Amino acid sequence: MRLDKLLSNMGFGSRKEVRLLLKKGVVRLNNEVIKDVSKHIEIDSDHVTVLGEPVVYKEFVYLMMNKPQGVISATEDRHDRTVVDLLDEEFTNFEPFPVGRLDKDTEGFLLLTNDGKLAHNLLSPKKEVAKTYYAHIDGVVTETDVMDFSQGVVLDDGYLTKPGQLEVLKSATLSEIELTITEGKFHQVKRMFEAVGKKVVYLKRISMGDLPLDEHLTLGSYRELTDEELLLLKNSTL
Repeated sequence: MRLDKLLSNMGFGSRKEVRLLLKKGVVRLNNEVIKDVSKHIEIDSDHVTVLGEPVVYKEFVYLMMNKPQGVISATEDRHDRTVVDLLDEEFTNFEPFPVGRLDKDTEGFLLLTNDGKLAHNLLSPKKEVAKTYYAHIDGVVTETDVMDFSQGVVLDDGYLTKPGQLEVLKSATLSEIELTITEGKFHQVKRMFEAVGKKVVYLKRISMGDLPLDEHLTLGSYRELTDEELLLLKNSTL
């Protein structure tokens, strides 16, 4: 790995700021001052310090985001802002990607990481990792709907969904519900309610696996997962 990429990824500033640090002679490689930004580093054996502070290499980044409406779950797009556009450079340097997709008009828990193995496990149909959503429904959600969802419903393309756990928080003209599903078909929550003659008018993902969305994260904000949270998420795939 290049020295400037290592330092930038580890939070010592942008590539431009890292170059300035190198020019100042405050970066040492194996106790030797280094000013070459393209110097290659052996992660497992080389010892790098900045102003005497050891640089500890971190391969992966794990971010919990409270996705706002109006941005898309992608790394880049020609027309719309993406969730990656909301990240600071210290995290974009890791080249993270969203794990799964939330619709443009859907809010809530979105994991961004560069850990391809974890992403694969979280999205694998065989793992059946649960995702829970909170929604406002145009229509009275009934116990019949709860029973139908528990057995799976047939979508508009003929697909029979896996059973979903539907909890009615408020049954009214505008109902409030929580729904837990273990698959991620295109627009699945919206299509499941369409299958029973109702419409989702607001949708927010509130948990993924055993990990709930941090209620203190405002829309559009994000933070790194703690070690305990990462373990919870990984255990969800076992």
